[in-house]
Amino acid sequence: NMKTFTLFAGLCLGTALSASATLYQFDYTSDFENSGNIPDGNVSPWSDTRTVSGITESSISSVSVRLNMTGGYNGDLYAYLSYNNNRLVLLNRVGVGVGTDSEPTFTFGYAGEGFTGLVLQDGGAKGDIHTYGGGVGTGAYSADGRDVSPLASPATLYGTSRATFATTFGGMNPNGAWTLVFADMSAGGGQSHIVDWGLDITAVPEPVNIALGIFGGLWGVIRLARLLRRHEASRSQ
Repeated sequence: NMKTFTLFAGLCLGTALSASATLYQFDYTSDFENSGNIPDGNVSPWSDTRTVSGITESSISSVSVRLNMTGGYNGDLYAYLSYNNNRLVLLNRVGVGVGTDSEPTFTFGYAGEGFTGLVLQDGGAKGDIHTYGGGVGTGAYSADGRDVSPLASPATLYGTSRATFATTFGGMNPNGAWTLVFADMSAGGGQSHIVDWGLDITAVPEPVNIALGIFGGLWGVIRLARLLRRHEASRSQ
């Protein structure tokens, strides 16, 4: 009957839409430049480039970065993720400028040695990584997103508008070379070390392909509805 048909149609479309996005996870644990050591007080960047391939969906829905680091002084670090000539600032001297604009509480950023289980993602539950509070950072935060020189004044550095993973990489084809970049902007805080890092990419088909798939599903549902009506009509004769 039509109630059964309506329920079936809703389930079909709901399943199709929920299955359209696929999460891919990539982990990088070795073969790092300089053995993963970021030179202290050296603005020349450390970088690690990894090629993502095999993702069948052709449009990025979301991206997040996982990070484990030891040592160093977190307030010295500047980092970004680069892909397809776009970049998102992940860390920009965390803590610098937090406080009043005229007399920032943390002129040199937060003291802390590394990050454990840090996840940078849009809408991270713990808020802005720039104001995480010091110590060893852990948990899910939103990326700094302030595309301003790490040598800028504290007030300028903290007060800049923020970009996101979605605004930076959304809609791009995920297959290609992704680069993690780090620099230590001030000497004397010790050496930071990359233990491992990872990329989580959620991808979807191109919108036109999704539309065609939904259209095809609806057409199948319409045909089924017609068959049900004919069946019910024949039973009533």
